[in-house]
Amino acid sequence: MNFFESITSIIQKHSGAFLQASVTTISITAISLVIATIIGLVFAFFKVSNITFLKKLADFYIFIVRGLPLIVLIMFLYYGISSVIVLNDFTAGAIALGIHSGAYLAEIFRGAIQSIDKGQTEAARSLGMSSSLTMRSIILPQAFKRAIPALGNQFIIGLKDSSLVAYIAVTELFSRALYASAENYMPFETYLVVGLYYLALVFIFTLILNKIEKRLDVGSVKTGVFKGSVIQK
Repeated sequence: MNFFESITSIIQKHSGAFLQASVTTISITAISLVIATIIGLVFAFFKVSNITFLKKLADFYIFIVRGLPLIVLIMFLYYGISSVIVLNDFTAGAIALGIHSGAYLAEIFRGAIQSIDKGQTEAARSLGMSSSLTMRSIILPQAFKRAIPALGNQFIIGLKDSSLVAYIAVTELFSRALYASAENYMPFETYLVVGLYYLALVFIFTLILNKIEKRLDVGSVKTGVFKGSVIQK
């Protein structure tokens, strides 16, 4: 059997399993990104607050998560805390991915929030807007828009990082590739095929993010979102 015949054989035999595993990969990535976004926003607010304790807490969280390999965090949540609470493989993987990405999103959001001209906050306060309303209505919409490229990169990294949950028996793409490789004794061809699946997912993800970025660009001009120190209409 030549190389191309091997590739064709793997695709024909395992395409159904790989497609099903792709759904699992997308699911665990999406759930982890929701968790990461919530965590990231909370700790970004801690970082830009005037309360020293909250700033120190955010710095501690980011330092710990950045210093730990993701696989260690996954194993800790799946095996390490089993004496306190038992998590199934999918839940442990999604939470671990969310906690890991959350530390990076916190810095992305923090940088985006602090990049907004302080004059806009001062202008909003002079109009009688509260701090929370200023943050929700003026700062956060612009911060999200500015953070989109960095968020897109982090989301794609999260998609690829999801392959590590194969080591706690989540049947996602890489896990299926491990099974298929052990079955057909063609590791090179098998990992090449699964690599193409990952590339396809990243490509789709990138197209979606690009459309979101363009729509936010158009929306900011039409709705009059603050940009710099002026309002565009």
